[in-house]
Amino acid sequence: MSCGGPHAVDCRKVLEAVYLYLDGEIDFDHKHLVRSHLDECSPCLREFGVEHEVKLLVARRCGGERAPESLRESVLERLRAARIDADAAEFRTE
Repeated sequence: MSCGGPHAVDCRKVLEAVYLYLDGEIDFDHKHLVRSHLDECSPCLREFGVEHEVKLLVARRCGGERAPESLRESVLERLRAARIDADAAEFRTE
């Protein structure tokens, strides 16, 4: 995903870091870069809002239990692969 606007950090990199940002698992410098990007990029902010709401829903329904790290990594890898596939499909249609 890209909004087409110039940013210090590419939209894809920001969206890849959204869960780290939401979980507080990102260092201060990267957190500041992500927050700055979200403040100026409305498409990424909308995506962030969706991710944030999903995370809150899961937290409410799962009682705050944490998934095993192996599951987290597996889900993230599948999401990355799905994003690559979607980007490739979008590129082919342009």
